[in-house]
Order: sequence, then C-alpha cells, then structure tokens
Amino acid sequence: FVQLDRTESIKNSPNPEFCKKLVVDYYFEKVQKLKFAVYDIDNKFFDLNDDDYLGGIECTLGQIVSSSVFTQPLELKQGKPAGKGTITISAEEIKDTRVVYLEIEAQNLDKKDFLGKSDPFLEFYKQNDAGMWQLVYRSEVIKNNLNPCWRKFSVPLQTFCGGDFNKPIKVQCADHDSDGSHDLIGSFETNLTQLQKAGGSSPVEFECIHPEKKQKKKSYKNSGIIRIKSCKLETEYSFLDYVMGGCQINFTVGVDFTGSNGDPKSPDSLHYISPDGINEYLIAIWSVGSVVQDYDTDKLFPAFGFGAQVPPSWQVSHEFALNFNPSNPYCQGIQGIVDAYRQILPQIRLYGPTNFSPIINHVARFAAHSAQQGTASQYFILLIITDGEITDLDQTRQAIVNASKLPMSIIIVGVGEADFKAMEFLDRDDGVLKSPTGESAARDIVQFVPFRQFKNAPREVLSHMVLAEVPKQLVSYYKWQGWPPVKPPEIKKM
Repeated sequence: FVQLDRTESIKNSPNPEFCKKLVVDYYFEKVQKLKFAVYDIDNKFFDLNDDDYLGGIECTLGQIVSSSVFTQPLELKQGKPAGKGTITISAEEIKDTRVVYLEIEAQNLDKKDFLGKSDPFLEFYKQNDAGMWQLVYRSEVIKNNLNPCWRKFSVPLQTFCGGDFNKPIKVQCADHDSDGSHDLIGSFETNLTQLQKAGGSSPVEFECIHPEKKQKKKSYKNSGIIRIKSCKLETEYSFLDYVMGGCQINFTVGVDFTGSNGDPKSPDSLHYISPDGINEYLIAIWSVGSVVQDYDTDKLFPAFGFGAQVPPSWQVSHEFALNFNPSNPYCQGIQGIVDAYRQILPQIRLYGPTNFSPIINHVARFAAHSAQQGTASQYFILLIITDGEITDLDQTRQAIVNASKLPMSIIIVGVGEADFKAMEFLDRDDGVLKSPTGESAARDIVQFVPFRQFKNAPREVLSHMVLAEVPKQLVSYYKWQGWPPVKPPEIKKM
C-alpha cells in the first residue's frame, strides 16, 4: 500500500468527524484495494511510525461506491477487532468543477467561556439522500471574539450541496474547547439559493438559534447573528485543464556529485554503475523522467551536476552542465540525461560541499521570466537527486521560499542510507517552511521521497509517490495568480 492522502487531525475526540475530502480516481474495470488506517497523533512529525495505530480496514473502492454509507468495525489486524471502534465512509462522484466561495462574519455571539469570550468556529452540513446531516466544511477557530470575521474560504459545489441549489444546508456555530467538548452557540438552516443573494453592500443575515435556550426562555431572541458577506460560484480548473489548455511542463535534473557519495569506481559508492548498467541515481532519473517527459513537447531537458571539481580548472562547481556545454545544457530525452551522466562520471572529481541553492535559483530565474508573461503557459519541475547531506540549509530555505512564488515545484529524491532530517524539514507536510528571516513560503512546493522505501517496489510506485503532489502544486499556483488555462475548456453545466 502507498499513502494517497490523509485527513486533518481532530484533537481529543473518540468520535471524530473528518471534513477533509479524499479524492480518488475510480476505474470501474479495476479492483481498487483501499486501506483506511486511523492513528492517534501526538507530535508534529509527518511520519506515523511513532504514533499509535487505533485500527483500520481494508476494502475495495467498489464496495464503498455501491453502498450509500459504508460502516465497518476497525481491526488491529485481520480478524482482531480494535475495541468497539467503527469507521463510516461515504463516497460521491465529482461531476461539477464549480466551487462556492464564502465570506462570513458574526455579531453578538453568546459568551460561552467562564474566563474569556467564546472561541467560535462554523460547521456546514448538507442533508444526504437518507436525510442524515453530513459534515462538508469546518472553518478556522477565532479565539476570544464575539464578533468574529472568518477568512474567505471555498468548498467544491459538489461537496457543498451535491450541485442542488435548494438542498438544505445546516450551519452550526460552536465555541471551541481544547478538550474536544465544543459547546453549541446556535444554528440555522438555509440553502445555496438563499446564500447566493449575499454580495456587495447587502449581506444575508441569519439568526443563530440555540434550541434548548429557545425552549426554556420566552424572552430568548437569538445567540447572535451570522452574516454572509458574499457567496460566489467560480469554476475550478484541474491539472488536465491546464495541460490540455497549452501549459508546457519544463523538467530539469540536478545530480549530487559530492564526496559523501563515495568513489564511483568502488562498488559501495552510490554512483557506482552495476554490471547491469544501473544505480539509484539512474533509476530515479528514469522513474520520474519517463512520466514527466510526456508533458514536454520538445523533449529537451537541462541537466546539471553540483558539488564536484570540474575540468579543466578543477574548480568546485554547484551548477555545471552534465553535457559540459554551459551555453546549451539541454539533453535529448531522458536517455540523453542518462548518457550525459554516464559520460561525465569518469571525468569529474567528487568533492563538496553540498549546496542546493545555486541550482534552485538557476531554475527559478527561468520560472520568474515565464511568470512575467502572466499566462499559464510554462511550469517548471526541478528534480534533485542527493545522498542527503546539505551544507547551505539557510540559503536553500530562502531559495525555496522565493521559488514558492513562481510556477515551479521541487522534487528531492534521497538515495543511500543517510539521515534525511534536513530533507524532511524542507518538505513541510506538517506546516509552512520559513526562510531564515521568517518569511513563509507562499505555497508548499517541495516533495521529498527517500529512495530506500521503494527499492524493491515496481518503478511506477516511485514515480507515483514522487509526482503525486505536482498536479496540486501547479493548480494551486495558477489559482493563486488567478490565471485560467491558456485555452480554457468549454464548461459543461449539469
């Protein structure tokens, strides 16, 4: 099994309701085995090996799709139940790519905390076909505020109301408690047709009603007012919309030739080419390159090395062309990169230090030039293959934060058995990477994968794991810029 996605974590709750949707491609003709695993997370690390496993289930996507609500007991292992825990999964097909954008504030909410004010957050529920309420969105929590204004947020139309503008929507406002026992402030029911009336200078207002308070007190009016400031429908473009609309993917490779890899002539070196003609560097280039090359029309890929002494002056270089042609570092196809790599190995001296920032900045210059065009026409992927030591961590952090504002993704494949703590630090799945001066990355653009986890797996498993984030990163960049595909698709309304 390879991890596809994970939900948000919910603190201190034995009955969590997760709102993050996990999107899976469905193939009628394939048996798609899925595993759902539930963990108790006690730290900030992305790795789950040190977290408690609470149980899981294995099933097929077909089983979930064919039952409107799929509930199974959690098992610690086959046939061994995990206490009384169960998991409930419901699925729906995404038929509509429109997205609902909402801006919401509240006024005069009830005070729920003994010492401070309330810490309000919103939850949106839609009614499913069985008449049950299903959580579709949970907002951020705003601390100690009875007149909160939440950040603008978006929910896919399909998730929000199944595309039915008159389907009932229930909105709950609650006071967040860190022990998980959130207190209801009040709720109301509406639908998308009503919400859409909001906009400009005329917000739509709803009274927030607490049912028990309403029953007990004759004089009870409400527990606050929820104001919908704006509600807009927008089309969400997919990775395929951009690629089929004319976006070129530019693929660049950076290879680590530092001394810590070992002498390429020695069989224990990571650069040693085995009798069958491969090593981990070559497998990584092939696995990732063979997928990416299909999206690049000219099939010309710039390839660089770093951390070696290069003839004739034997200066250490951190961005030398693998084909020794600095004015034209392009290799023809993935095979061209492989050939250049094999030819250069005996001609250079592995050295150091391991500096990532020069090659990141090199690709970023091209991405910056492309971004100035103001269209979704070029996207850059930099693949760095390394044995894990990194010397210029601060400069690399700064380079990544700068690159996060550009049409660019960075993939790092770690080869060998080194400690990859620095790489995991750069791939902040658990939070936002910051530069040494404290500037946050505009978006997450780094994906780190240790090769050793895939040594015995088929090559396509490595390429899937390495490239899984790229479509999301590309879409997030163009969405952030507000750029549609160069040739947008024709919108099919339901």
